[in-house]
Parts: sequence; C-alpha cells; structure tokens
Amino acid sequence: MNVPNAIHVECPDCGEETLHEVLKGKLGKDGDTLEATVRCQECGRVHPAVVREPKTVLVPVIVSDQGESRRAEIEIPEDEELRVEDELLLDDLPIIVSSLEKGNGRVTRALAKDVTAIWAKRFDQVHVKISINDVHKTIPAEIVVLPEEEFFIGDLMTVGRYNVVITQIKTTDGMARRGSVLARDIVRIYAKKARTTYS
Repeated sequence: MNVPNAIHVECPDCGEETLHEVLKGKLGKDGDTLEATVRCQECGRVHPAVVREPKTVLVPVIVSDQGESRRAEIEIPEDEELRVEDELLLDDLPIIVSSLEKGNGRVTRALAKDVTAIWAKRFDQVHVKISINDVHKTIPAEIVVLPEEEFFIGDLMTVGRYNVVITQIKTTDGMARRGSVLARDIVRIYAKKARTTYS
C-alpha cells in the first residue's frame, strides 16, 4: 500500500463516505494502515482519518465455459461475503458464481477467507436454447447473446433460416407467457414458425 492522492472516507460534516484529497499521510508499521490528514471534496472539511486496507486472499476459481472448465485464482478481501449468483470479474472476464465450496461441502454464502473454491460460469455471453414448433415437429436451436438482452413474448425473431414468434419463455422461476425476460434468466425460449405472407 502506498500513500494515495485521494481516498473515499466518511466525512464528519457530510455524514457519508465522500472523496477526500490526502493532504499528508504516512503508512503504519504493518504497511496496511494509512494515517492521514484529508480534505473533503464535497464540503472542504479538513480532518484526520485512519484507513486500513483489507487483507486479501487468493481463492481458486473453476470457470465453466460451454462444457470446458479452466482453473484460475481471484484476489478478494478476506472478509467479503460471497454468494451464489454474485457477479465477479476474473481478469477481464465477467463470471457468475454457481456454487461455493467451504471445507468438504457446498454452501450458498461464505466469507472469502473460508471459501476453498468458487465454481462459476462465463458471463459475458449466454447460450439461449430455443425450441421451434413447426406443426408436427420441434426444431432445436441455440443463440449466443449478451446477458442483459431482453426477449419479449410475441416478438418476431430470426433463428438460423427460420422466422419465428416467441410464444413463451421458461425461466429459472417458472414459465413466462407475457412480458419480457432477460437472457441471463432464460432456461429455454419456446417459439413457433411464423407464416410468411406475400402481398
């Protein structure tokens, strides 16, 4: 830890955490503590502040990406609580936590220092499965989209060489028959082939 030019700390006047300019400061003997005189950028109040940099731990991560798994490590503050469905950044890759290992078991939440492994999946793109109804047969398909992309019931879309209409969407919570669903929450899209009319 080096003495920074600015830090976020609580201001006694503003009553909340604001950006402060570090006027002067020194590091404690442990190298993790900063004792400084700071000026609030919001109200101008000058006051002393002691900031402790949280200790971090390296946690093993197993990232799943389309059936392939790779191992990596992620650095996290030791007292940060991790939960299933948390979104993290591994290097520059967005990932989402699918499971946490603590000791010999799986848990839904735990402090980073207690986690023995994070199981996660790649989250910069999601693979959405589609079942297309074509009168007497069902055609399986799959598209790759951004997690935040929205799909609306009744929307017309092109999947491969088919024009289809979305009839319902199976989500992690059940079946949606109206409205819209984010790609990240979709288990499967059900659609039917759209009839093409020529005028």
